[in-house]
This record gives sequence, structure tokens and C-alpha cells, in this order.
Amino acid sequence: MTHVLPAQLVSVHVGLPRRVEWKGYSVLTGIWKEPVDGPVVAHHLNLDGDRQADLTVHGGAAKAIYAYPVEHYDLWRRELVPMEVAWGMFGENLTTQGLSEESVLIGERFQIGEAVCAVTQPRQPCYKLAVRFGRDDILRRFVQSRRTGWYFSVEREGAVAAGDPIIRLDAPAGSLSVAAVADLLFARQPDSEQLRVAATLPALPWGLRLYFEERLAALHEQ
Repeated sequence: MTHVLPAQLVSVHVGLPRRVEWKGYSVLTGIWKEPVDGPVVAHHLNLDGDRQADLTVHGGAAKAIYAYPVEHYDLWRRELVPMEVAWGMFGENLTTQGLSEESVLIGERFQIGEAVCAVTQPRQPCYKLAVRFGRDDILRRFVQSRRTGWYFSVEREGAVAAGDPIIRLDAPAGSLSVAAVADLLFARQPDSEQLRVAATLPALPWGLRLYFEERLAALHEQ
């Protein structure tokens, strides 16, 4: 039986890579996203009209769609006064309401519009977030805040649109929240038991599981 959460899709954003100037360099980035009116199809690798610039670290099946909670925006606006922080500023495809890093589990599956998506990992920011905001301190702030958002893979392609309800389908037993995995990525002293769980979570991409396995081994060597 499905369970309807008090959650919905607030806004949908897409964008193609563009060149921008940053500290005297020309940078190709797809972090600039624009809101979409009406439905847009979610495919296994991205949304219609959306692309990533550097496919070695962005995009792919495990990072097909990036979601970010709308609830974070008021916090950022207060912290970054007088900067204007509009929806989509973090490069997200989906701005959500009613979900959080603490409540969403790795491997949890949701129906959004016609699409079925699964949570794969929290976001690890790169320097292009600083390019988008025009300030270097956003990387530190982003990591310290743990307001990371998360990536979806797309299990069933279909149209999504602002206003669609987000329906929880199921979640794997014994999984970790997005927030817990973010802590494992960013904390200086990660919890060893959670590292052990993360290293064996099949819903996490292989590269992350290997990273957590190596961190766990390093802790045991201390």
C-alpha cells in the first residue's frame, strides 16, 4: 500500500551548460537552472531540457535529478542578506516541500507525477556552487549546514510538474537517512557503526560504498 506524504513538488528547473567568467577563467557549467511551466519528462539520465557540463562528476543514472527542499531557502536568505536567493539557485531540478534530509532515506522510492524515483545520495558540492553564488564561502556554509538536498535515480520515466504530490512508495529496511550519509561524508570523526552500514548499502553508488569501506578500515588502523 502506498502512503501519501504531506509533500509536493513546488518548482521544476532545467538548464543547459553555459560559459561564465570566474576569477579570470572561463568556466563551463550547468548549474544555472530556469523554472519550467507545465510538465517536463524525467528520463533515466536527466529531465528534458537539462544537461550537465562535466559528466565525470555530475549527471549519470545515480544523479539523474537533484532535489532541494524549499524549506531551506528562508534560512539561506537570512544568512546571505542582502543576496537574493531564488528557487533553483542551488542548481536543483526539483524544489520540494515536506521532505528533509533527516526524513528521506537512501534507497527510498517516490512517485512524482508519472515518474518513479529512488534516493541515491546527498550532494557533495564542487566549486561551481561558488561560481553560481559568486562567493567562495558558500561551499563551507553548505557543508556545515548539512542542507545538502539529494539525488534521485529515475526508475520509471514520466512527466513531472510543479504542484504534483510526492508519494512515498517504499524504503529499504535498515537504511540510513540522507542526513546521516552527509555526516559520514563531511564529519571529521564519522560514526563507525554507520560507516559499516553505509559501506554495505546497495542503494548507494558503488564509489561511495567503497569510500566508506576505506574510511572504516582507516578507523580500525588507528
